[in-house]
Amino acid sequence: MLEPAEWAAAGIPLLRNPREVVSGLHARHRPTPATAVVAVLDHEERLTASASFTRRPVAADGWEFRNALLAHLRRVVPHDLRRRTPVRTAVLLYCREGDERWTEEDGAWMWGLRDACTLHGLRCGAYITLTESGWQVLGEGRGGRRPHSRSKPGDLADSSADVGLPAPRTAGGAAEPLRRTAAR
Repeated sequence: MLEPAEWAAAGIPLLRNPREVVSGLHARHRPTPATAVVAVLDHEERLTASASFTRRPVAADGWEFRNALLAHLRRVVPHDLRRRTPVRTAVLLYCREGDERWTEEDGAWMWGLRDACTLHGLRCGAYITLTESGWQVLGEGRGGRRPHSRSKPGDLADSSADVGLPAPRTAGGAAEPLRRTAAR
């Protein structure tokens, strides 16, 4: 488990626009409480891959979280272990009950994210919580009220340009195929 001070001192790179990342992941994965969304961003903070899964109801354990994150990363993106320095960044959005304050469960997720990134050759990025009161990037003090854990996801067309995906066309129903492929 990592404490907030340890996380802040680890030199985790700041997101240029966390609101766009959160809104895009919320629109794609529609998380509900106990859902984790792991996303891989390229060097320009464009979404490369993402996966979501529901946390099993067991005690908060960084080893279990690390293994789950690593398994999902392996499914959506090849490792970067042969690179001298990581070029892609993994971020984690965790939707949970409660308020935005740090919990021991958050500390376990932070440790799991950091270790999974090391084992997959990725740069460790932001850990974001999504609660009823909004979202917060832990360790940075940045957050917002929307989206929150109970809000309806926005239209993917509204957030696609924000995370580096081509804007969907409005004629001929092109937005629907984009919605299906973006969630893979």
